[in-house]
Amino acid sequence: MDIAREVEGRHDSPYRIFAFIGRKEPDYNPRRVMVHEGFEPLHDELLEKKVDRIIVALDDRRGGTPIQDLLNYKLQGIAVEQGLSFFEKLTGKIMVERIDPSSIIFSDGFSVNRAQAFGKRFFDITLSLLLLTLSLPVIGLSALIIKLETPGPVLYSQERVGKGRRVFNVLKFRSMVQDAEKDGAVWATTNDCRVTRFGGFIRKVRIDELPQLFNVLRGEMSLVGPRPERPIFVERLKKTIPFYDIRHDVRPGVTGCAQVSYPYGASEEDALRKLEYDLYYLKHISISFDLMLIFKTVKTVLFAKGGR
Repeated sequence: MDIAREVEGRHDSPYRIFAFIGRKEPDYNPRRVMVHEGFEPLHDELLEKKVDRIIVALDDRRGGTPIQDLLNYKLQGIAVEQGLSFFEKLTGKIMVERIDPSSIIFSDGFSVNRAQAFGKRFFDITLSLLLLTLSLPVIGLSALIIKLETPGPVLYSQERVGKGRRVFNVLKFRSMVQDAEKDGAVWATTNDCRVTRFGGFIRKVRIDELPQLFNVLRGEMSLVGPRPERPIFVERLKKTIPFYDIRHDVRPGVTGCAQVSYPYGASEEDALRKLEYDLYYLKHISISFDLMLIFKTVKTVLFAKGGR
């Protein structure tokens, strides 16, 4: 029913469901469209109403697929599409809980050749140097305010898991009080009492992440990629979320598909939802995709969305 929710629940969806084919009433059917056991009662209407496509999404894989019916409709000009592929194109994410390893292994995506890797690295270095040069006044002023507001270092260093599962220290402007995690590692929460006044501002406009440009220059991160997570959380999430470890086959990013498409998350459920976007990025990784995500990040910063 995830597909039905995306089709009917999104205000920007270009599609509407005409009918369901199945043996039971679907869990999500807000407009109460028709439900039939087979195609026969709908045969004439499908053609008269000029239905655009048929989406094959079996909740019970043991159920039979009406191959002959689907072939007939395809020959009459109605597109027939596999559910997971349709979901991916509609939402810009991959349904992690429904895919199997073969769909990743035999996919045309999830691959970066040597020339693409060189181009991405050159792009990272060039743009990072430009961004650092342009943001020097902001970096200097932020460092001064942090130093004056609360005692402690200006920069905050924290272990994260990077490409090849190697641990590195990510750099950020300190946005919390000193010793904020003296009782152990925890995810940040809404209105976190540990966040300072200026820290809340720089989180909202992403200024706290500017020092990560040095991580990019050192080769530990990329400008665009999956967000690096802390080792203690990675070990936990690898055990509960399928394909979670795939995200460590590329450099983590200062920004990324999940960061601009999903609100800040602080739970295992949020990690799963963000992985859906990360896998989509890994499947379609390219310089043009990176540029689009950087443009979206600029829009996010301008409207001060996503920070916590």
